[in-house]
Amino acid sequence: MLTLLTDFGSHDVYVGVMKGVIACINPQATIVDLTHEIPPQDVAAGRFCLMNAYPYFPEGTVHVAVVDPGVGSARRAIALQLPHSILVGPDNGLFSGVLSAENPILAAVELSNSDYWRTPDPSTTFHGRDIFAPVGAHLSKGVPLEDLGPAIDPQTLVTLDLPQCYEQNQEIVGCIQSIDRFGNLITNIPGTRVMGNLGSVRVGDRLIPGGKTYSEVTRGGPIALVGSHGWLEIAINGGNASYTLQLTLGATVRVQVS
Repeated sequence: MLTLLTDFGSHDVYVGVMKGVIACINPQATIVDLTHEIPPQDVAAGRFCLMNAYPYFPEGTVHVAVVDPGVGSARRAIALQLPHSILVGPDNGLFSGVLSAENPILAAVELSNSDYWRTPDPSTTFHGRDIFAPVGAHLSKGVPLEDLGPAIDPQTLVTLDLPQCYEQNQEIVGCIQSIDRFGNLITNIPGTRVMGNLGSVRVGDRLIPGGKTYSEVTRGGPIALVGSHGWLEIAINGGNASYTLQLTLGATVRVQVS
């Protein structure tokens, strides 16, 4: 199985072209589109979505992720072997969410062997087509990671990690790490830290009640709860929390522990 995550959208042919390249190399590959609606060049959003999708795929899956504002620059193209599967994409922090979730790197290589690219002269603006898609397809056919290029030290990988949440004065302090299409504000506070212990949540000067379902408050009312992704989120029943509360990525969130 091979998954694709990009910021390419569906208006242009970029995603279809990547699938065509994969099919030419491995027609038997099962391709799953995680999403192609990552906001343009938003590596942090790609990081969050890949991190939350990763655990639901079978062993041996190859995940090709391309959110790549540095395409054509000196940033490295990489492949990482994890115990469960393989990650392929740019070295720009896109994989740091998956790696933060106790997924040790067994091997890491720079994709410098052009034998596994679509062409030895790749486009400087479309490595998804010319490097990442073909490499992912070759890996799905069993090509060893070490054939793709020289080993790199995992300690040198670019990271894009949010500040860790912490406890202070009977509060858990975190921040907003993602905003989904419903406008729900997803924090970096794991649900396991607040399950059965969730008091009110403070964002700025506003207190938001804790609960378990959106419908526990009246329509248009705010609520804090643990979402299906396992993180504490702030939502508006039937509305858009980001718009209503005028909050953006990085905003501080404080949970009063009851």
